[in-house]
Amino acid sequence: MTHKARLIHHLLENSAEIFPDKVAVIHEKTRMTYSQINHAANHLAEYLIQIGVKKGCLIPMIFENSPEYIIAYYGIMKAGAVAVPLGTDLKPDSVSFYIKELDSYILIASNRFEKLLKASDLLSLGINNLVLGNPSSAWNGKTINVADFTSIITSDKPCDSPNVSNNSDDLANIIYTSGSTGTPKGVMLSHTNIIENTNSICTYLKLTDKDIQMVVLPFFYVMGQSLMNTHIAVGGSLVINSTFAYPATVIQQMIDEKVTGFSGVPSTYAYLLHKSPLKSRREELTHLRYCSQAGGHMASHVKLSLKEALPSHTNIYIMYGATEASARLAYLEPDQLIRKTDSIGKAIPNVELFVAGRNGQPVPDGEVGELIGRGPNIMLGYFNDPDLTAKKLGPEGYHTGDLCYRDSEGYFFLAGRQDDLIKVGGHRINPQEIEDTLMASDLVIEVAVIGIPDELLGNKLVAIIVPKDDSFDDSSLMAYCQKVMPRFKHPSRIVSTRTLPKKASGKTDKFKCRELL
Repeated sequence: MTHKARLIHHLLENSAEIFPDKVAVIHEKTRMTYSQINHAANHLAEYLIQIGVKKGCLIPMIFENSPEYIIAYYGIMKAGAVAVPLGTDLKPDSVSFYIKELDSYILIASNRFEKLLKASDLLSLGINNLVLGNPSSAWNGKTINVADFTSIITSDKPCDSPNVSNNSDDLANIIYTSGSTGTPKGVMLSHTNIIENTNSICTYLKLTDKDIQMVVLPFFYVMGQSLMNTHIAVGGSLVINSTFAYPATVIQQMIDEKVTGFSGVPSTYAYLLHKSPLKSRREELTHLRYCSQAGGHMASHVKLSLKEALPSHTNIYIMYGATEASARLAYLEPDQLIRKTDSIGKAIPNVELFVAGRNGQPVPDGEVGELIGRGPNIMLGYFNDPDLTAKKLGPEGYHTGDLCYRDSEGYFFLAGRQDDLIKVGGHRINPQEIEDTLMASDLVIEVAVIGIPDELLGNKLVAIIVPKDDSFDDSSLMAYCQKVMPRFKHPSRIVSTRTLPKKASGKTDKFKCRELL
């Protein structure tokens, strides 16, 4: 089905034509079919065009995971505009930052964020049109035009998709991602970028209209967005669950809805393994065809524990990517998980990966260099940042910033990030190596190793850990370190916490970990 799609909203339109009455989205008590989602998105697009939205207009949207998110996402692009999903943990100053940077005059949001938007003084920021779910009467008398999102999308009036002449290379989405400094960067993705990556993911995951995906990751994060686009593309179903704080309820819904696919970041799987009844109920997960993991490095110990906890028929896909790659660059075939446990695998279909030296040229197998990617999925650049764009998009391709080597069989192995190596005394240490070792102790659920300045050594290593049980004693973990690591790799201090600081995507936030100390 995906071969027909030239623009992102074609993914929805194709499936609405082929599977009109099939349930596309399940969220709490709501079940919406493909035709209902498509019809609602058409109405939103029609409204946007009526109020003067032109091709290429940048429209920020703030929604929790919901059918309304999906309607807003595709509806914006049906109108020829650019969807800019923002996170759900915003403060008024964050809203101000994004609107000023995007120079937007329209914003679409769910009513959950009405209080935030009132506190953000939208009019002074240049917003004169607000599309809000069930807005309160308190907006009456304001000079800002406030429309009811719910009324727009629930209209019974017949409505076709607007005939807007977009090109496949036009900007479609801007997805904000935070670097090590915490400063948001707007990654510009075209229709082609996302369509190509969607097709590749559908191919290697062997997705079909029979697939039912459990979604616990936010749609505004690039991995969550890829879950949405891939399953909409094949005519599958999305089960949205926002109760991951209570993972037993997630397992129960996976059983009830006969879920075939589950995707998460490393912390997702750490909590499924240690805080849910996954292992005791695995035989009830009769339809679970695969689990996929991305969003950063996952320790080998966790991968192998997950394989043991899942049903024998469930495949595990380890994946690697970046927002700048529209989601995905590499994956490890499930049948190689044991043999190549630490590998990120090989390039996905239609992507080329190689390891480069300082001159940008490929280095021999076994030699560490920077991982560089090429393909139609690589971003257009960073919004309003030509200098960073030029730095990351060279003539060789997209510079990931990840240190890597390739083995003689063509499998890639990460060796840390260029900007993450910590200098301790005369040694340059990859914190990921220490984290993996501490995870293998089986004493912790999660760990983050960071460097803090030290006058004598340059830096000292500090391990922030989430212990497996309340009786945890630092000395047992330090004793384990003494057995398995040279002294210069030992953490100087271990700090216990109930949970590691996270970004909205679920990744560990190293910037906030430093603030914590």
